[in-house]
Amino acid sequence: MNLVTPDSGLLFWMVLIFAILLFLLWRFGFPVITDMVDRRSDRIDEALRKAEEAERRMRDLASEQEALLERTRLEQDEIIREAAREKAQIISDAQTAASAEADKIIAQARKTIEAEKESAMQELRSTVAELSVAVSEKILRQALSGEEAQREYIGRLLDGLPQQSDSKEVKK
Repeated sequence: MNLVTPDSGLLFWMVLIFAILLFLLWRFGFPVITDMVDRRSDRIDEALRKAEEAERRMRDLASEQEALLERTRLEQDEIIREAAREKAQIISDAQTAASAEADKIIAQARKTIEAEKESAMQELRSTVAELSVAVSEKILRQALSGEEAQREYIGRLLDGLPQQSDSKEVKK
């Protein structure tokens, strides 16, 4: 038996066994194998579809997250601008209130100073009047210390009175 050139009987049996084996595989083996391959192919296709869906969702989520971040940044900027405006308004209001309060205090101080000044002037006038009366009294006492001086003073006073009464009588 030569392996390179087989006998026709051996060749016949080999072809017959190959044909039976091929028929059995074709009838029972290949459908199971192709069914398993098809199911595996379907699972792979399903997994690929799910992976693509997940990738699409991830892209959507990433873009949604980016839009949310941008919106958050814009809101943050607006809040900061609004806080700055409110800060400026509060400072302006505080300065206005402080200025008004300072003006009020200054006006009150001026009124107090004016009242104190007027009070001091009244007191000064009163003191000057008292001093004038006291000085006049001392001068008159000294000038009228004698009886002759008193009579002379009374005479001068009387000389001044009749002139006024004469002028009244003339008018009547």
